[in-house]
Amino acid sequence: MSEQPTHAIRFLLSDMDGTLLLPDHSLSQATIAAVRALREQGVLFSLATGRPPKAMLQQIEALGVDLPTAAFNGGTLVNPDGSILMAHYLPVHAALTALSLFVDQPGVETWVFSGGDWLVKDPHGPMVPREQRGLGYPPVVVESFEPYLERIDKIVATSANTELLIELEARLHPLVDGQAQVSRSQPIYLDVTAMKANKGEALATLAEFLNVPLEHTAAMGDGGNDPAMFHRAGFSIAMGQAEDTVKRQADVVTGANTEDGAAQAIERYILRR
Repeated sequence: MSEQPTHAIRFLLSDMDGTLLLPDHSLSQATIAAVRALREQGVLFSLATGRPPKAMLQQIEALGVDLPTAAFNGGTLVNPDGSILMAHYLPVHAALTALSLFVDQPGVETWVFSGGDWLVKDPHGPMVPREQRGLGYPPVVVESFEPYLERIDKIVATSANTELLIELEARLHPLVDGQAQVSRSQPIYLDVTAMKANKGEALATLAEFLNVPLEHTAAMGDGGNDPAMFHRAGFSIAMGQAEDTVKRQADVVTGANTEDGAAQAIERYILRR
């Protein structure tokens, strides 16, 4: 681990929820100003999130992001004009395995993201209002997920029972080993995506696209899906409220998202002085 980048950072890839965003999903003025300062100094900046592409548009505009972004934990790379640069779909067998495990679990809601739509069977689930506030649009109610199996971007098991999600994560890993990525993007969300749908692959792909060597990249995040990019980046930053397992995999730990930790990290570690 290094307390300072050993190479000048030319590209920063940042998580959104729990990193750039406050708990109410807003951006602080300090964060907006820090990203603006990055761009003014010529440091490239983009976003990597578990969100679908259309749930990133407001933040992309507010931050002035003009590079491809990574949605669905890196499963879909989206050009600034909204066209798809690359997409990785969950294999059908892995999708069926995950759905079979999650079904009928007490206190667990199962969601599917496909073609930009958020699909649910129960629109009255207790976790739905929170997700709708975060995404900015309502779910599509379906009777079955079967018609969407060939083009699933992400499956989410969500619950207020975080211990149960940890247990489900451990149970699902060996069942889809080599077929899918399983990670908790937040304590209450367990995400299942394609093998190449991870933020580490997204960072490497975007760095190559931008012609930036990996040693000149930085990654910043707070969730269980963020260490994948920590391990590929030249320098990695964990948020102060992240779980210890996430913090241990980063080079440095900044303040919490409620303390403008992202802005602190940008100013301390990345802006050229």
